Amino acid sequence: MSTPDIPAGLPDWIKDHIKLYLEDPEKAHMWDSSVAGGPGPLPTLLLEMTGAKSGQKRMLPLIYQQVGDRFVIIASKGGAPDHPAWYNNLVKTQSCHIRVGKDQYDCVARTASSPEREELWEKMAVVYPPYNDYQKAAGDRVIPVVVLDPK
Repeated sequence: MSTPDIPAGLPDWIKDHIKLYLEDPEKAHMWDSSVAGGPGPLPTLLLEMTGAKSGQKRMLPLIYQQVGDRFVIIASKGGAPDHPAWYNNLVKTQSCHIRVGKDQYDCVARTASSPEREELWEKMAVVYPPYNDYQKAAGDRVIPVVVLDPK
């Protein structure tokens, strides 16, 4: 997958994180989330996918946890009532590329369902406890837990 352009409209701290990931993936891997009000260093991957409607390549850094050979991410959108665009793209295309530090993987994305979802949610809430608050804020929307399986 070729390197996508950094999408316009993202907050500067996300654009800066993407640029850092492309320039120094080892440094970007453990992201200092305090710039966005977070608790400090968190493990992040760089998700690269194709927009389902636009066909344009997109990238976004996301908090993750590796569980076995799978990578787990949360489609929280900070507890908003709707899913993030990146999640909708993955539901339609299912194919993505991730960078985890200096390592890169082509993956197939899937949404975890019960009971796997609950197990993975608990693991992710240990990494980033605000996910539990996001679920409360999301109301009736069940925040998806996304599993990225390397091909």
